[in-house]
Amino acid sequence: MSYREGRFWQPDVTVATVVVSDGRLLVVEEAVAGQCVINQPAGHLEPDESLVEAALRETREETGWDVRLTAFVGAYQWKAPESGRHYLRFAFAAEPVSHDPGRALDDGIIRALWLTPAELKAEAGRHRSPLVWQVAADFLAGRRYPLDMLQHLS
Repeated sequence: MSYREGRFWQPDVTVATVVVSDGRLLVVEEAVAGQCVINQPAGHLEPDESLVEAALRETREETGWDVRLTAFVGAYQWKAPESGRHYLRFAFAAEPVSHDPGRALDDGIIRALWLTPAELKAEAGRHRSPLVWQVAADFLAGRRYPLDMLQHLS
C-alpha cells in the first residue's frame, strides 16, 4: 500500500549549520550504530520551532557554540539506503559568537572539532551521510541565500 492509498509517510525534517572560523569548519564526531561518524552540527526540527530556531539550538546542544546565522545554503533531500528513511535537510551558514566549553553535549556526541575543508573531504568515509560533504561543498562554492527566504508562520 502506498501513501497515496492511505499509508502514512513523512520525511525527517532536519537542520544543519556550516560554521566557519579562520578557514575551518565546525563539525561533530558522533556515535551512530557503533561507529564514530562526522557530521555538521545538525538535528531534527522540533514541534512549534522555526527552522532558524532549530539550527541555533542544535548547534548549541551539539557543540557548545552559540552562532549567528548569516545565510541559507540550501534544502537537500536524501533517502538512507539502509533504513529507507527520507531526510529533508535545511542548511545554514553561520559564524561563531561565543563558546561554553563546560556545556554538556547531546547524547551520542563525542566531541566538536574544527577541520579544514581538505581535512573534512579526506574523512569522507566517516561522513554520517552524503549530505555532509554536499552541504559543505555548496557553502564553499559560495552558495548563499537570504535568510528571509524562509518564513515561519504562527
